[in-house]
Order: sequence, then structure tokens, then C-alpha cells
Amino acid sequence: QVELVESGGGSVQAGGSLKLSCVASGDTYTSPYMAWFRQAPGKEREGVARINRADNTDYADFAKGRFTISKDKAKNTLYLQMNNLKPADTAKYYCAADPSGYYLYAGSFRYWGQGTQVTVSS
Repeated sequence: QVELVESGGGSVQAGGSLKLSCVASGDTYTSPYMAWFRQAPGKEREGVARINRADNTDYADFAKGRFTISKDKAKNTLYLQMNNLKPADTAKYYCAADPSGYYLYAGSFRYWGQGTQVTVSS
């Protein structure tokens, strides 16, 4: 079992930045593949970024050049640096982990955090 707790969400103006954090606990060694997803009301959950065991990363097209996923293994913490935020980025952001999350797809991840809200105003 892996427990995930996100933090760092908030309200910002368009063009602003936020850095999200996700602290993992429990059997973290069993789930080295981690990702960020987001979901707006009435919409499907969509992938934002993924990082694997070797720190290789994948990004959704909307995140490329603006968002950066990283992790601190010593702290068991995942991060998402979000720059140049747009109103379309408004959503609840979720941290996820899986033993073998090979794809940036929600169905590939079994452990989820509670989410942290990001609101971007124009």
C-alpha cells in the first residue's frame, strides 16, 4: 500500500506559477512510477506528466515547456513545477503511483492522492 498526500495548490493569475508537492509513504519501493493527473468538473481525468524509475519523463502536449515533473528520492516526494499558468489549467491535480505505470493514463496507476485544487484566473 502507498499513501500519497498533495499540497501546494491555490489561486493564481494567468501567467503565474505554482509548485505542487506529493509526499509518499508506505511501501513506496513497490511503486517507483509516479505521475500527475488533473481533472476539471465535468471532464475526464487527464495525464499531465510522468516520471519513471530512471527519472525519464513524459509530458502531455499542454504541459510541455511549461510544467516540470521531478522527485526527491530521499524525501519520497514528487513535485510539479507549473509556470505560465492559463485559465485552462484550472483543475484538481492528483498525484499517482504504480508498480509499473508505463503510460500516462489514469488506468495505469493504482494509488492516488486526495488532490489539490489549482485555480487560474484571467
